[in-house]
Amino acid sequence: MMNFTSHSPAETEKIGAQLARMLRPGDVVAFRGGMGAGKTAFTRGMASVLSPDAEVASPTFALINDYGGKVPFWHFDMYRITTMDDLYSTGFFDYLEMGGILAVEWSENIDAALPDGTIYVDIRITGEEERAITIGSRKGGGAG
Repeated sequence: MMNFTSHSPAETEKIGAQLARMLRPGDVVAFRGGMGAGKTAFTRGMASVLSPDAEVASPTFALINDYGGKVPFWHFDMYRITTMDDLYSTGFFDYLEMGGILAVEWSENIDAALPDGTIYVDIRITGEEERAITIGSRKGGGAG
């Protein structure tokens, strides 16, 4: 388990970059945190390492953003996913088998479908710009 305090979006991005340096092909990073907590900022930091030319934006309407990279890096938004049929329609399970790295916002909506070894990133708003960030694994394996 790793714990951080971020005082700005830029610091949140740096923490994301730090995690990205430890990731391997096939890793799944599952975010938990309310609206505006910093999930996309954290992902932007991951992308700075995994796919430096990527322009990271929340995939709220697209559901999936493909950032490319030496190891493929995909960013999912599961906010509107409420059923297994919805999840299947995203191609999520196909992406799991492709050996890239997945960043999953609103992962609590698909918790039962997350693989063992999923790395959880909990981001809690503790002040206007301050965030408490905990990185660990709840299903076995992974960072932490």
